[in-house]
Amino acid sequence: MNLPSVRLSIVVTCIGLALALVFAPSARSQLDLSPSYVPIGVSSSGNSSTAWFHQPSSRTALACQTVSTASGLSSIQCVTAKLP
Repeated sequence: MNLPSVRLSIVVTCIGLALALVFAPSARSQLDLSPSYVPIGVSSSGNSSTAWFHQPSSRTALACQTVSTASGLSSIQCVTAKLP
């Protein structure tokens, strides 16, 4: 190869790399912000069941209880409370 073609290929390669850097999507970190509740315990009585959870980082307690409806179906109701 002669010198002008080597220079041209170097320039074209550099321009291609520069365009790739400009138009390539940048990496973005993804934060996991979902709460991480730790199970504490469960209990049941008759048709009702309750489960307790704790989130140590925010000092939050969560209690979820099954509730029977008039149609006989069960739903779940949850209540959270901030611990002292």
